[in-house]
Amino acid sequence: MRVVITGGAGFVGRKLVDRLLRDGEAAGPDGAMREISEIVVFDQTDPVPPLPDDRRVRAVAGDISDRATVEGVIAEGTGSVFHLAAVVSAAAEADLDLGLRVNLDGTRAVIDACRKLSAPPRLVFASSCAVYGGEPPVLVDDLTPPDPRTSYGAQKACGELLVNDYSRRGIVDGRAVRLPTIVVRPGKPNKAASTFASSILREPLSGVETICPVEPRSRMAILSPRRLIDCLMTLHNMNSARLGAERRILLPSISVTIGEMVEGLERAGGREAVDRIKWQRDDHIQSIVDHWPARMEASRAAKLGLVGDRSIDEMIAAFVEDDLPAQKALAQG
Repeated sequence: MRVVITGGAGFVGRKLVDRLLRDGEAAGPDGAMREISEIVVFDQTDPVPPLPDDRRVRAVAGDISDRATVEGVIAEGTGSVFHLAAVVSAAAEADLDLGLRVNLDGTRAVIDACRKLSAPPRLVFASSCAVYGGEPPVLVDDLTPPDPRTSYGAQKACGELLVNDYSRRGIVDGRAVRLPTIVVRPGKPNKAASTFASSILREPLSGVETICPVEPRSRMAILSPRRLIDCLMTLHNMNSARLGAERRILLPSISVTIGEMVEGLERAGGREAVDRIKWQRDDHIQSIVDHWPARMEASRAAKLGLVGDRSIDEMIAAFVEDDLPAQKALAQG
């Protein structure tokens, strides 16, 4: 069975590749576990650094909104699609047309390619807590209605509705997962407003100075990459009867303040690591963070068996074990 990962050159895609190679199998269109014969990593550029040297892995570079290209990637024999490709929040807000082309037109291209397959594939669509907006309550739960106030959030909400509708029609067997902020992201900072949340842990532990643009009292809901991959695979392999008609799923998270994250950093890396953080408030970023949900209660996810992190210390320990050696090499290179 072929598995396609769009946006697969990013850190989530790479971790998914590693997990799929390790598992060696995944649920197919009929729900039965099938051997993975090929993993196609589709992104706008060739992956750097290269993907694992495994005959089952193939990289394809192209435009996610080019329907002919996408149909060539999601070809007959594809049993699963992880649709991760997206323009991040700040970039989508700065360039409306770019966000629409990648986040909306690209999602339509992916789903319509699935439509041409002889058997409806399993589709995992990476959405975001950006679908909430305006003046959100302190607590967001499964019943909180979407109310996006950014173009990125609106585009993700549209994608969720498409996944629901195409699943209802039997075109795909979809799951639209609402991601909290993922911490600690390996790699380099990106253009997302939340990029600092990883930087204030990742860079100091790697021996690099960084800037924190928000106050220690700022609170956010976070999930580790390790637990994210577990959740994605659990949902992917789950019998669709457990999901029913509502395919939008809020993932588990823990609620922490920036100050509590820094306290965890000190326990892991000592005072020397904390001193690498330079506090420089950015009113624009502070305003964005102040409007994010401070807590997200994912009761449905818990009932479905999705497991989140227990503490910020567990999240930092996972980063140290999984990613810190490569992160240090990146910082030194």
